[in-house]
Amino acid sequence: MTTQTSSKQVRSHGADSTERASGLTGTGELVRLFLRLDRLHLPLWILGIVGIVAASASAVQGFYDTPELRAGYAATVSSSPAAIVMSGPPQALDTVGGITLFEINLTSLVGIALMAIFLTVRHTRAEEEAGRTELLRAGVLGRHAPLAAALIVVGAASMLVGALIALSLIGLGLPADGSLLFGAATACLGLVFVAVSAVTAQVSEHARATLGLAVAVLGVAWALRSLGDVRDNGASWLSPVGWVQAVHAFGDQRWWPLVLPVALTAVLIMVAALLTRRRDVGAGLVATRPGPPRASAVLSSAAGLALVQQRATLFWWSVGLFLTGLTFGSFGNEISTMVEDNPTLSEVLGGASGEDLIAAYFGLIMLILVLIVSCFTASSVHRLRGEEGAGRTELALSTRTPRTAWLLGWLTVSMLGSVLVLTAAGAGVAVSDAVASGSAARTGELIGAALAYLPALGVIGGLATALYGWAPRLGVLTWVVIAGCFVLGWLGELLRIPEQVRDLSPFNLTPRLPAETVDWSVLILLLAVALALLVLGVVGFRRRDVVSSA
Repeated sequence: MTTQTSSKQVRSHGADSTERASGLTGTGELVRLFLRLDRLHLPLWILGIVGIVAASASAVQGFYDTPELRAGYAATVSSSPAAIVMSGPPQALDTVGGITLFEINLTSLVGIALMAIFLTVRHTRAEEEAGRTELLRAGVLGRHAPLAAALIVVGAASMLVGALIALSLIGLGLPADGSLLFGAATACLGLVFVAVSAVTAQVSEHARATLGLAVAVLGVAWALRSLGDVRDNGASWLSPVGWVQAVHAFGDQRWWPLVLPVALTAVLIMVAALLTRRRDVGAGLVATRPGPPRASAVLSSAAGLALVQQRATLFWWSVGLFLTGLTFGSFGNEISTMVEDNPTLSEVLGGASGEDLIAAYFGLIMLILVLIVSCFTASSVHRLRGEEGAGRTELALSTRTPRTAWLLGWLTVSMLGSVLVLTAAGAGVAVSDAVASGSAARTGELIGAALAYLPALGVIGGLATALYGWAPRLGVLTWVVIAGCFVLGWLGELLRIPEQVRDLSPFNLTPRLPAETVDWSVLILLLAVALALLVLGVVGFRRRDVVSSA
């Protein structure tokens, strides 16, 4: 009798728990948890995007104060397919607002889309992969609560970014109606990619694959928008990027295109919710292919293990940077015409002319590309923390592998991978320039210009290593430094930032080849700093405890 009663009580308790945990139970608690976990990430993303957009818009304001300058700018960019690919359809370029929007489109739209992707994946698939979602589900938590909480937090962040961008444009003196419309459009694009990431999080078991799928969707969306705007064939209406740019914020203002991204967001959220019910926690709709029955000899070393884990990432980064280099390199022959009626670009390129102008342009392009490559370097080193949290570092160190060998093996792959990605970027520029100009005379020079930034990349890798070795939780500071380097390198001239301050960036200290001559003393200094930071990181890793969250 007692046994039967106990069994009934257990079944009753399980049924009650299931009933209490159905649907969205616990969503509010998870929202508060995610906000606490993101107390550093969210402000950095929001302030970083809004700050860069506001600084870019502010820098543009004083350059186009006459109708003649605005007409010249419009004539130049409207006839440049490359400019349209980068910034979108040329609308209302006879106004300061239209020109400002054309200049900040790339930063604002790509920035908010990446924020939405990274943060959504962080709170959905990454949590499942780490096993924390399963632990939370052991309590009273609804099946849809983790997804709902992530959508609420990141969706609210996207809307806040849109609102702050609108307020910053109004503060710069641009019309309020156009500023509010652009802010709303930017927020809507963020919401779309929150929903896109929520769907891709259901597909793969791994956070990095989820991230790659979502970024690929962004790339396809941008390509469709570019194709439609350049060829005027309507393809841009197949892209959410095209929808938000169709509002023409400072031209013939249209609010109705925003219905499209809002509707797509709603549909994708429903799809994500349905897919959540069709899979187990921690699993993806696409099962991971089983590995071979016997491990490869490559896995017997720390470097080999790191290479196997990063080879797909390394391949796609190399392909992506090569294609990006192809795009930028094709501008070389157009740069003289573009500068004639574009004071902003002339200012960025230091007022150079003739062959010096082309060299200055390629020097700037290499700076932009290497800043992108630095993101690969930082993320590759930061994967060490993921390995540690998942318990794999502890398992590796329980064998004969010394701590120093483990860390140096991983760093070897990270730095050699950075060399490969940087070379791919430089090769893309060189190939595109050779095709456009009909001469390969600059090929070696352009690839060398890219490789000149290797010591600066080493500084970023060294900083990431030092933070991992001593204080892994502070690894996000590496991204703050990269963002600061972007502002100092890309906007330093326009914002009249003193040269001494700009030289705090290792990328600014590096000579901008082919426009400048090689200064070996600077490169040796940067290399010494990089080695010092790497040694500091190794020492810290050897002295601290390995912490596993698995």
